[in-house]
Amino acid sequence: MTSILVGTCSWTDPALVRSGWYPPGRRDAEGRLRYYTERFPVVEVDGTFYALPSERNSRLWVERTPAGFVFDVKAYAPLTGHPVKQADLADVAPDEVWARFAAGIEPLRGAGRLGGVLFQFPPCFRPGARAERFLEETAARTAGWPVHVEFRHPAWWEEPQRDLTRALLSTYGFAAVAVDMSQDLPTSLPPVTPVTTPRLSVVRFHGRSSSWGRGSKEDRFRYDYRRAELTEWLPGLHALAEQVDEVHVLFNNCCGAAAVQAAETMAGLLSPRSSPSSSR
Repeated sequence: MTSILVGTCSWTDPALVRSGWYPPGRRDAEGRLRYYTERFPVVEVDGTFYALPSERNSRLWVERTPAGFVFDVKAYAPLTGHPVKQADLADVAPDEVWARFAAGIEPLRGAGRLGGVLFQFPPCFRPGARAERFLEETAARTAGWPVHVEFRHPAWWEEPQRDLTRALLSTYGFAAVAVDMSQDLPTSLPPVTPVTTPRLSVVRFHGRSSSWGRGSKEDRFRYDYRRAELTEWLPGLHALAEQVDEVHVLFNNCCGAAAVQAAETMAGLLSPRSSPSSSR
């Protein structure tokens, strides 16, 4: 039976820590992670986008979480064509950066706790020969890894490119990431849920802020999902679950406790105990 795992895109976000969601006595690094895992079965590690992961941290995450808990890890920014975030790595050769990233996540892989590595490509990464070569190189470097891909340029999932994108990701065994976001912006990605591998589907909920792509982080991600908005997704999530081994539903509206609250609501809606009438 397919598992639909619901979680958030961070458990260490400073705004979440300040929100009071973590109770007294559970606010140190170990306490926060253990408290989170008591409530959710999956989390996305977003800090690895800004800095390379360390083997030590990965080992600690394995030790501090129960069997079956899954980590999705966001690929380091330069691996997806974003600018280098760590000044001391600005002149490091790409092969070395890849090697350090691989070493950093190896404890998760070795323990069977790596759900997938998220390659989130920037808005300037649009369909074309250059992008296809980049994806081919990424596939070669990540051979044996579970990979899922999020495009930020809407052309990837618009007609007539959509079928070509689906086929391209399928060729490399990359899982496609679907997104929920405002549909009123020029950069809005269409709300499609493509399946490109039987292993995994991922849906990331970014919130529906009209400030997407501009303004502060709080402006971009400040959004409280209404129960009815989450209920709209239930048929689509169940449809994905019929086609793949596992579905990850991750909330990225990381502003205060909004993400964990939305994840708790969604988990309740997906629970077998949640009847149609209680989902309205």
